[in-house]
Amino acid sequence: MATLKSFALALLACSAISSHAATQTLHIPGLQKKAEILIDKWGVPHIYAASQTDAFFVQGFNAARDRLFQIDLWRRRGLGQLSEVFGPAYIAQDQATRLFLYRGDMQREWNSYGKQSEQIATAFVAGINAYIDLVTAHPERLPYEFKQLAYQPAKWQAEDVVRIRSHGLTRNLNSEVARANVVCKADLKSDEIRFGLQPKWQAVMPAGLDPCLPKDLLKVFQLATQNVRITKESLSAHADGHGDGIRIAAAENPEETTEGSNNWVIAPAKSATGRAIMANDPHRAYSAPSLRYIAHLNAPGLHVIGAGEPALPGISIGHNGTIAFGLTIFSIDQEDLYVYELNPDNPNEYKYQGKWEPFQVLHEPIRVKGGVPETADLRFTRHGPVIFADRQRAFAVRSCWLEPGMSPYFGSIGYMHAKSFNSFKRAIVNWDAPTVNLVYADVKGNIGWAPGGLAPKRPNWDGLMPVPGDGRYEWAGFWSGDQLPRVYNPRQGWFATANQMNLPEDYPYRERKLGFEWTNGSRFMRISEVLASLPKVTLQDAMRLQNDDLAIPARRLVVLLKLDAGTPAAIFKGWDYVERVDSPQAALYEVWLARHLGKAFKEAVLSKEAAAAMGAPDVAVMLNMLEQPGAVPGRDELLRDSLRDAYAEMVKLQGEDASKWQWGKLHHNLMEHPLAAVVDEEMRARLNVGPLPKRGGAYGPNQSTYRASDFRQTNGPSFRVVVDVGHWDGSVAINAPGQSGDPNSPHYRDLTDRWLDGEYFPLLYSRKAVEQATVQRIVLEP
Repeated sequence: MATLKSFALALLACSAISSHAATQTLHIPGLQKKAEILIDKWGVPHIYAASQTDAFFVQGFNAARDRLFQIDLWRRRGLGQLSEVFGPAYIAQDQATRLFLYRGDMQREWNSYGKQSEQIATAFVAGINAYIDLVTAHPERLPYEFKQLAYQPAKWQAEDVVRIRSHGLTRNLNSEVARANVVCKADLKSDEIRFGLQPKWQAVMPAGLDPCLPKDLLKVFQLATQNVRITKESLSAHADGHGDGIRIAAAENPEETTEGSNNWVIAPAKSATGRAIMANDPHRAYSAPSLRYIAHLNAPGLHVIGAGEPALPGISIGHNGTIAFGLTIFSIDQEDLYVYELNPDNPNEYKYQGKWEPFQVLHEPIRVKGGVPETADLRFTRHGPVIFADRQRAFAVRSCWLEPGMSPYFGSIGYMHAKSFNSFKRAIVNWDAPTVNLVYADVKGNIGWAPGGLAPKRPNWDGLMPVPGDGRYEWAGFWSGDQLPRVYNPRQGWFATANQMNLPEDYPYRERKLGFEWTNGSRFMRISEVLASLPKVTLQDAMRLQNDDLAIPARRLVVLLKLDAGTPAAIFKGWDYVERVDSPQAALYEVWLARHLGKAFKEAVLSKEAAAAMGAPDVAVMLNMLEQPGAVPGRDELLRDSLRDAYAEMVKLQGEDASKWQWGKLHHNLMEHPLAAVVDEEMRARLNVGPLPKRGGAYGPNQSTYRASDFRQTNGPSFRVVVDVGHWDGSVAINAPGQSGDPNSPHYRDLTDRWLDGEYFPLLYSRKAVEQATVQRIVLEP
């Protein structure tokens, strides 16, 4: 792993480059005063503007300069406008997405984020539109994807930034349906094997609910939330619906993802620097270009650097020269599925409080490339959009998404200005989406934790099952943001989150019922044991911990085995439980865990019907039961036989010599471009990054969740940051595969090897350091 000394050498090396930095001057209408974008050797734009309005204008301009196709696709997908440029195959997805747009009062929406929110969004989209005007006037600047697909980027409105909700991380509709499916075939007790509830809780069957749900119930919801799938077949679909008139459908097998993250803050007394440290590495789906984008904004009253999503203004993870801030998912349940009885004499009415109530119906035109516009008939109940209906029942989603202030991550425009923990807390009281653990560190040495997220009050149920929509199950408002737990300057000198259940012991969870479905605690356990063991934490320690591949579930499982010579288990003798690329033990362990052990465990502890009704069991529940003597019938035989079967599969996959097995020959990462399926092989190799052999697993700090079908990594950290609070130029970051979305740019994939090797680059903050590292200067004049 790279050291801080190597970062210093890198700065010295690039100082020679800076004197020869290429300079480009552009005249941009809409800009108030002259501004600059200094691009460093790692592709990070450092924006200097004369006012905050200009800073956000230039941020939008620069986002379009580097990621125009990505943000255009983000906007079209979110607004339900894919058919307009891709054709009739996308009509169903456009209809689905439009169900989840924010349609409330826009003034309430803007007010939810603070006084300057509309002005910031307006300036940001004006910058995007200014770049679109530039490429329109100079077609040679138009990104490759638009030329390949033969369409032009669309202009933005400020409302586009906040009305789109379907890109956010959802809570917990899929799990409600999965639980109902298990109950339909078995009972609620069996479902505790699928997902263990925390804190201690027993789900209750809602009165009046038939848990046997339609097979395709979630197809519309999946369409509304899935990525855009572009294929040769979808682009060639006929507008008349005949011949090859394909329609994009919901993915048959949604990829296994565990959206999460790690973050921690270290107090000066625990830090080797004598200053606070903040570390964060969000775990999300992989793509080319990266989901996140690093930027630096500098204007009077604003000096912030870090990462955000390229289609949004501001910075959500980073620092502002006084405080550092980071986030991970905090599992508040923000969704409910409502089930309605339909009027047998009028299917356009549903029963509510003993009376028939009409659906609200919106009719919206959908423009279709190569055809006449179609009409989307969007139905809503008093609770939310209807996602499925048959002759007897309709199903609608009530989601916090549809409340004011729920634009994912946009709330960061408030806290990125904070200068103290009190002002930070005030800024996040109204943070609504996604539900997050926000960590804090400042130049005075203070550290803290403050979760944020809109939390519904469910007075008479727990949110774990679908409920009848007849009026018996209604939200009673929302818990206030200041009713969420807080921690400030903990005695141990550090605080960490990794999506684990982290409600304090004295928190009134039975009353507030924030949520009972939390991520496996193994990452947090590993982070905790490392931080607790270190007398002082260095920046290098933080970087190593973000890249830590030790699998605590493997350590727990191997203890239960007899490592006798000549048995499959003997391979684990002496293993340190680190899942390296060349590890034979990691290969066997993961094949065992993903393809054999879970299945055998389910069949041992559940009825045949219950086991068939669910996917993989909850690994935490499985480990806890396996460790309890007598809790799993035939435990020792189950472990032995399932491991033997995994060993036999590894022989088929990689040969009889177990010493030559390698985890990285199975486990791989592919950062795929949206156009990969429609271009030739040569272009596909330029657009995609990978496949790359990958270390790690789903339960180490360096999370590497994968599809069990082919071991392709689906989720993990592409962006990482470690902030040296107060010595800002000592901070480091990485963003894979690179900063740019242009496959012709040197910054499209240049950070991939560093990311694979667990290395970082300096996250420069001072003007002097930035100037030394500048390789490209863009001067913008009004």
